Amino acid sequence: MKNLIFAIVLLLPLFAIAGNGNEIRQAENNKIEAYYFHFSARCVTCRTVEAEAKNDILTLYPQMVKDGEISFLSVNLEDKEGKALGEKLKISGQTLLIVKGNRKINLTNEGFLYAIPNPLKLKSIIKEKVDQLVNYKE
Repeated sequence: MKNLIFAIVLLLPLFAIAGNGNEIRQAENNKIEAYYFHFSARCVTCRTVEAEAKNDILTLYPQMVKDGEISFLSVNLEDKEGKALGEKLKISGQTLLIVKGNRKINLTNEGFLYAIPNPLKLKSIIKEKVDQLVNYKE
């Protein structure tokens, strides 16, 4: 009996720590993250997709960006950290991705299709997709 009480006393802090980790993950799941994955060698279109998407996020959602509820991150898949994040999100090439929790919206085709000839169209698509995620709950 003494050993059982000792084991419970030892394990109780571990359960508390695990609970805090879950709360942190849930808080992170409420954040919307926009990523542009790329390689070191980049063409004009690749750079334009990144620039337009970043500008769209910053101008459409300035308060959410300021509050840390949405972010934009350019990720080089040839860097160690970028490669690890790419593997985690199952990304292997140039990709425009919006993520909230386990939900991923891939806007790569739209980015490459509209960034140069019709950036307003790309902006409207980004707004539509991000707006869907704003109230999305896991």
